[in-house]
Amino acid sequence: MNAAERLMEYVKYETTSDENSGKHPSSDGQLVFAEHLAEEMRRIGIRDVRLNRYGCLFGSIPATPGLEHLAPVGLLAHMDTSSEAPGNNVNAQIIRSYSGGILPLGSSGKQLDPEHFPALNHLIGHTLITTDGTTLLGADDKAGIAEIMTAAERILSSGTPHRKICIGFTPDEEIGQGTDFFDVTDFGAAYAYTVDGGGGGEIEYQNFNAASAQVRITGRSVHPGSAKNVMLNAQKLAMEFHALLPPDESPEKTADLEGFYHLIHMEGTTGSAALAYILRDHDAARLEEKKLRMREGADLLNRKYGPGTVKLTLQDSYRNMEEIIRRNPVLIRMAEEAARKAKLSPRILPIRGGTDGAMLSFKGLPCPNLGTGGYNFHGEFEFASATEMEAVVDQLVFLISDRSEVQIVLPEGIAAPLTART
Repeated sequence: MNAAERLMEYVKYETTSDENSGKHPSSDGQLVFAEHLAEEMRRIGIRDVRLNRYGCLFGSIPATPGLEHLAPVGLLAHMDTSSEAPGNNVNAQIIRSYSGGILPLGSSGKQLDPEHFPALNHLIGHTLITTDGTTLLGADDKAGIAEIMTAAERILSSGTPHRKICIGFTPDEEIGQGTDFFDVTDFGAAYAYTVDGGGGGEIEYQNFNAASAQVRITGRSVHPGSAKNVMLNAQKLAMEFHALLPPDESPEKTADLEGFYHLIHMEGTTGSAALAYILRDHDAARLEEKKLRMREGADLLNRKYGPGTVKLTLQDSYRNMEEIIRRNPVLIRMAEEAARKAKLSPRILPIRGGTDGAMLSFKGLPCPNLGTGGYNFHGEFEFASATEMEAVVDQLVFLISDRSEVQIVLPEGIAAPLTART
């Protein structure tokens, strides 16, 4: 079975994560899918397959005799899909030898238009897998799972010499909980790659530093007929708070390494209002400046309208893994060389988001991210290039059969997993 065939099978499993469920994993479908993958792993010959009660699925392939001294490599992908579009009853379409132009998405009335999605212009001749316009596809990150499984099967069936391979599939990456119950020592790798990026050939090791902000505003609600000099409309104060933030530092006005403030939710009445933000910046110092800007805004309104009017809660989410990966350039060199051998054009790109790899890097498992051949994640316009997916499988095979010596260097205060040190 090739990677595209696996993806077509995997997307039938509904694995939408739910940040409000209070469960780990956050949705039952993820465990159903994990059990399916565990069975498949055993069937193709992956050893020591184990699924913990939180939905983390691990397995391994022992090193070829004579290569046991090489540092074990990990391959990782996540099982859940985003809640931003329906993830059940996925009816994927296959377009063979894409000739260009507009692609209708089933009978939904939606279409993939190169004018809006210019990546299509670089995929002429490729076999594409799309949605029918009513759901997401789930290539994020079932394409990564399919590629890892296909690469593992190929390694096992071909007898290609390789270092020890550790395979892991995580739940709840989309809600930032993918590594909460990930035991790095039990996983067993010295370093790893998440296979969770976009176009084939992408290599990413810079992600946002991230924080969240909750703003709660207390107003005074009175009858509007007698409100003069008495009413304090919390909704207007919410707008006033937001207006204190730089208008050009928002997702729709930034790119590349530029950070932003993103208002993701707001609600309110005259008496109370709430705003929820995510703060992002590749530069840690600039993220701290953004947090300071919000504190100053809250302080200003509290001086203006009275103490306790605005309550601000800030919480750090994750850090830029560049701090770890830049100490280990061999990981990027190996990924680039493997991409070239697979006839992919390696492209170093910053991640305008987060990844399980960022969390794991700060747990002592350096973890750059690789492209999957998937595009337009988190919506009905999501699609994947089956052609690129097969090239990514080649890239993974070249990567895990690379015999380069890897000595991981970690900053003070971050310890390597015990199994990786022995």
